[in-house]
Amino acid sequence: MKKQKLTGAEIIWECLIKEGVDVVFGYPGGAILPTYDALNNYREKIHHVLVRHEQGATHMADGYARVSGNVGVAMATSGPGATNMITGLATAMMDSSPIVCITGQVPTAVIGSDAFQEVDITGVAIPVTKHCYLVMDVEELADTIREAFYVARSGRPGPVLVDIPKDIQNAETEFIYSEKEINLPGYQPTVDIQDDDIKEFAKMVNEAKKPVILAGHGILLSEASKETLELAEKASIPIATTLLGIGGVPDSHPLVLGMMGMHGETWVNNAIQNADLLIACGMRFDDRVTGNLKTYSPNSKKIHIDIDPSEINKNIKVDLAIQGDLGNVLRHVNPFINSAKKTEWFNIISGWNKESQQRDVLNIKTDALLGAQAIRKIWEGTKGNALIITDVGQHQMLEAQYYEHDDPRTLLTSGGLGTMGFSLPAAIGASFYEKDRDIWVIVGDGSFQMMLMELATAVQEGVNINIAIINNGYLGMVRQWQQMFYDARYAETPISSPDFLKLAEAYGINGYRVKSLDEIIPAMNKANKITGPTLIEFIVEEHDMVYPMVPAGANLNDMIQRPLFNENGQYKKKEKVL
Repeated sequence: MKKQKLTGAEIIWECLIKEGVDVVFGYPGGAILPTYDALNNYREKIHHVLVRHEQGATHMADGYARVSGNVGVAMATSGPGATNMITGLATAMMDSSPIVCITGQVPTAVIGSDAFQEVDITGVAIPVTKHCYLVMDVEELADTIREAFYVARSGRPGPVLVDIPKDIQNAETEFIYSEKEINLPGYQPTVDIQDDDIKEFAKMVNEAKKPVILAGHGILLSEASKETLELAEKASIPIATTLLGIGGVPDSHPLVLGMMGMHGETWVNNAIQNADLLIACGMRFDDRVTGNLKTYSPNSKKIHIDIDPSEINKNIKVDLAIQGDLGNVLRHVNPFINSAKKTEWFNIISGWNKESQQRDVLNIKTDALLGAQAIRKIWEGTKGNALIITDVGQHQMLEAQYYEHDDPRTLLTSGGLGTMGFSLPAAIGASFYEKDRDIWVIVGDGSFQMMLMELATAVQEGVNINIAIINNGYLGMVRQWQQMFYDARYAETPISSPDFLKLAEAYGINGYRVKSLDEIIPAMNKANKITGPTLIEFIVEEHDMVYPMVPAGANLNDMIQRPLFNENGQYKKKEKVL
């Protein structure tokens, strides 16, 4: 291949193009200035999105990565620019999202001298990234970036940070982008599947009377929806989903029970607790899923398939552990699964389901609009076909309960870290890949104010997103905990907000406000006629609650249920805990 002499800054953009990158989210500054200067030569191939905060850049790269399956890229300068990325890196790390963050650094000659805007960002970022690099030689730059992309996307995906001193960006060297296979002796993400494991897997499934599949985020990352459904349909196995696993199998499928865990439905958690076999597919048994570890599904055998060996037997000891790509494992095991019908098991689950449905919030009448009702109307108005990006809090759980996702990668949310402010920038990032699908941000009044400055980015880029603010005047989920477990002593959870419609107007965005069910669809129809960002504020019941709820540390099936309501479809006065 022909070699050409380029600066380090030019090499950065050449490498990104070679990796198929066509959009970068970033914010310039002194230490990354050579790279931004070189950007002027590459604008025909790479679109740069100027964010308003570096955390926003990482969430945009994250949103792009989650919806596309490709590596998202964010860029910032040294010091505060780089440290502002840490929350976004941690968010991507917890949720296995492949992003590469490129940061400028002070010149190599002054590293360690507390130079202006110097921070040891690789030292700071090591705990919240899959890997970090500090490039000290321009001749190593191209290989380092190439390696960073490989690490980010392979095995269990995750964020990688590449820190590049300013003098390395200015230095020149001959550039060639190697096409050799990357071989990292200390990093071998693929493993061979053992025949004995496959045989044992099939034997355990074929012998089970009350199995449950636990469908995690790994189904999406492995693109294993087809294989998971094949296993479930062949052996008649009900499927429970994690929050990040939603959409990995269609919510409308008759075998899909719904979400498990702290705010999972009663019949789902009861099924898990009474199962005789759990098949954990690409999930990590986190505390919001299991409840009390000592009493978690006590009578079941457990199979765990995960590409990350560190997750296996970390929280829950299992009977059969298989490290590997989920889709590949299921393709090997499915031919050995016997066809079966488990009518008795499904009848038991159906009984739990009918009992819980009597308490469903959609069946009640209230003077105030409830968050669940608002989200269900959004589902109806979008016909379930939208890309939904939620923030963190009550609205996040209500979306998981009341918006049905039939397609993969149509729910983006911060699951592991629970990052308030994630939704708006993540939606902006996702919009650069999903250009034809309706995109809805579902966000609370508190979490919206975390990153509302990115409205300017949405307007500048003309992105076609709809923002639904579920406004209850509180930090709702924290207030719920205070109400339930701290005798309703509301310490710093009531929160004031600007007039969101005037705020939207200030940014040049059309805004609407709804207070009742019958106003929602007309407001959505107005928003859909507008190209570019729109905002709808939903004024909902202040003391709305998310049910069911498993208290922290309780048994998974010891749930606080939704309260019963009377024959008129209304909560009794003495039971009103909305």
